[in-house]
Amino acid sequence: MAAFSPSRPIDVQTRASAHPLKPTLVIVGRPNVGKSTLFNRLTRSRDAIVADMPGLTRDRHYGEGRIGEKPYLVVDTGGLEPVDAEGVYREMARQTRQAVDEADTVLFLVDGRQGVTAQDMAIASELRKTGRRIWLVVNKTEGGARAASAEFHELGMGEPLPISAAHGDYVSDLMDIVLADYPHAARDNEDHGTVPRVAIVGRPNVGKSTLVNAILGEQRVVVFDQPGTTRDSVYIDFERAGKRYTLIDTAGVRRRGRVVEAVEKFSVIKTLQSISDANVAVLVLDAQQEISDQDAHIAGFILEAGRALVVAVNKWDGLPEYEREQIKHHLVRKLDFLSFARVHFISALKGQGVGAVMRSVDAAFEAAMVKLSTPRLSRALVAAVARQAPPRAGMNRPKLRYAHQGGSNPPRIIIHGNALERVPDSYRRFLERFFREMFKLQGTPLKVEFKSAQNPFERKRRPNANWA
Repeated sequence: MAAFSPSRPIDVQTRASAHPLKPTLVIVGRPNVGKSTLFNRLTRSRDAIVADMPGLTRDRHYGEGRIGEKPYLVVDTGGLEPVDAEGVYREMARQTRQAVDEADTVLFLVDGRQGVTAQDMAIASELRKTGRRIWLVVNKTEGGARAASAEFHELGMGEPLPISAAHGDYVSDLMDIVLADYPHAARDNEDHGTVPRVAIVGRPNVGKSTLVNAILGEQRVVVFDQPGTTRDSVYIDFERAGKRYTLIDTAGVRRRGRVVEAVEKFSVIKTLQSISDANVAVLVLDAQQEISDQDAHIAGFILEAGRALVVAVNKWDGLPEYEREQIKHHLVRKLDFLSFARVHFISALKGQGVGAVMRSVDAAFEAAMVKLSTPRLSRALVAAVARQAPPRAGMNRPKLRYAHQGGSNPPRIIIHGNALERVPDSYRRFLERFFREMFKLQGTPLKVEFKSAQNPFERKRRPNANWA
């Protein structure tokens, strides 16, 4: 695929001058043009994190992009309906416009089989007014339909880029073009340095800003509105107890107009950006509200991103004992997959428990950045196998020979041996728990990967490939 110019230029250098974050790509278009298919192709999944926010009638999907050399976030939206749409379609369109407003790049998806429609023309006209960087992507161009993409020039959105999301044709080339001008953001397992980046995340009105003020010891903080960005994450460098931190506050103020809808006070995109750019995430929950699916979705993204985690249950003061026990029960039931994280019950307004939260942040950061030597890991592996050997797979039992560290943030342990592709997930989880307990890695997820040795006699036993 040849190189194309975007319909809207962007000053990438301005954006990258401070904290280079993963760019956010938002897929926009009328219904049934293949937006979800392209989303699944870019994330290499069939499902993604869903922001189930109160007041929404349709879900928006968010995920990590996995096609292309550079990391990015991708957002799947509902169809962009006219402004006078009613009911569910009006709510879908409002959320789509919110996503576009916070995007770095918009992928305007159209249907190559159906050709240009009046709704495509209306969407193109609306997108031109946003000032976002826009790429016109023509989907369903497999076979002879690819030549039909030429008619989309009349949309005035630049050169049409033909792809087939269902078959994967030209999708990788598309991402190379779209991401070409963006800098390399930090990947999930890269070390950000010795100063922890701490993201305060959670639903609206759980006390994130109050906790930020309690940590900083100030009632107001200076907002750093980075030029060229469309998100409002606030980076605050500060020192506490002789240690330096960078606090990432996701409760920034939107630049456009007065926000009245509760759903618009909480940008899921800003939260995902902050989690990806942090070393440690502090998930703030409201003790006076039941733990929601949205809390679980945010926690799930933290786990998927491999970030160290501390859970802070806010507004704990004044609750009767029976309600406290009920909340603890809900924590275990709904967030049992976060058993590696420390949980603190705090009152951000009164400053109670804030010091304990920061001590857990220090411990989680240290665990996420731990350096483990190969001899220590290999001895721990021998001890784990002695306690519980991997189950047999057929006539043979997988052999785990030695282990070494493959990365940090989160720690990755690579285990070498024979027939390791037959090790079940249950045994992998056992090893993760064993290593975490052995090395006291509290507060961080741990990833165990297997790498089987190649059998040198396999090729000799294989028949001649040219023999028929």
